[in-house]
Amino acid sequence: MLEHGGNLRDAALRFGRDDWLDLSTGINPHWYPAPALPGNAWHRLPEADPALAATAAAYYGAPRMLPVAGTQAAIQTLPRLRKPSRVTVSAPSYAEHAHHWSEHGHTLTQTPYEELEAAVAHSDVMVVINPNNPTGAVVPAAQLLRWADQLAARGGWLVVDEAFGDTGQHNSIAAHSGRPGLIVLRSVGKFFGLAGIRLGFVAAHPDLLRGLADLLGPWTISGPAQHIALAALRDQAWQDDTLRRLHADGERLQALLAAHGIQSSGTPLFQWWAEPRAEEFWRHMAERGIWIRLFKQAARGVRLGLPPDEAGWLRLRTALTEWTTQ
Repeated sequence: MLEHGGNLRDAALRFGRDDWLDLSTGINPHWYPAPALPGNAWHRLPEADPALAATAAAYYGAPRMLPVAGTQAAIQTLPRLRKPSRVTVSAPSYAEHAHHWSEHGHTLTQTPYEELEAAVAHSDVMVVINPNNPTGAVVPAAQLLRWADQLAARGGWLVVDEAFGDTGQHNSIAAHSGRPGLIVLRSVGKFFGLAGIRLGFVAAHPDLLRGLADLLGPWTISGPAQHIALAALRDQAWQDDTLRRLHADGERLQALLAAHGIQSSGTPLFQWWAEPRAEEFWRHMAERGIWIRLFKQAARGVRLGLPPDEAGWLRLRTALTEWTTQ
């Protein structure tokens, strides 16, 4: 199983403390306040509520959407819907994509963002994380749609993972996902801070959504998750306030890092940089109870999410000062 952020039990075992400031995930630390649940949410079999798919389609601007148990469910299942293909995955990026395409007989190539344009001609499937996790790199929507047309003309797919796209909705291509061969993944875990309910959505042509739904089977989304997500997706006031706060906090984090000599990139939810002494920096933070994400492979560097409160900001600033003055 691949390593991910949020693994605080591992942190406690390694460093023997329980007062962690968890900056390892890029998840909004100010999560949507879940409403009270009706009693039958725990009792009934969780048949799919059509209102959830319709509400998600309205929020994300897509023609139609399929709710899935987190985008992870789609990432694991999509490779099973194609015969062996030539698959290009943007790199560096969320490692689960490459892992699962390589597990199902496909020929996998991991390609840097600046080389993706050239890779379209010799790919059957392209997977692009946009904005990228962990670097924050962005491919303009118009460019993605050109690639989608080229791939679809020969029966190919463009899979665009927009899990961190809520803070840059202007660059989403979900509105175009009704065309064959274009698949867009969205998540309520990041922007809404609801990773624990395991809910995401796939926007695509109806034929592909039917095939995906058949593979995933019935009752994929729990009753409580459906109830909470409906409230979150409909709450325009909370969304607007959260968007303003995340943009301000994202700029604050980038400025704090720059004040300590670190030039980073990212999104309003996280910052990343190619730290030359990545493992030393990760250990320095961990010894001070700050859990961050260390990347050892293609994206050798570190990623930090947003502190949840002023005490967390102070703790991070102190640790950064100690790092730069040691």
